[in-house]
Amino acid sequence: MAIEIGAITISEKAREKVLQLIAESNLSEEYFLRVGVVGGGCSGLSYKLDFDNEMQPKDQVFEDNGIRLVTDLKSYLYLCDTVLDFTDGLNGKGFHFINPNASRSCGCGESFAV
Repeated sequence: MAIEIGAITISEKAREKVLQLIAESNLSEEYFLRVGVVGGGCSGLSYKLDFDNEMQPKDQVFEDNGIRLVTDLKSYLYLCDTVLDFTDGLNGKGFHFINPNASRSCGCGESFAV
């Protein structure tokens, strides 16, 4: 399956963690993963990640590895071609974004600048 140019995608490790969280939370299949960008953080912009079940008029929808990823149009401008990954190593555990649009990011990896 070819990856759509500009798509937001999810790694296998992140997919497994998302499915685990959905199961633990007993969420219905109408829920999706909402990713976004908000102002703030050390570098100016921060990532936002949550489960949602309400689509908004200008939402951009992507499906990868069986996971539906949704973002608002403004966030998409910062997140196109981004991969959502999950790390469970000793240097930090959690979701992180591999964003080719970020010109720099802070040491904690939770904020970035373009």
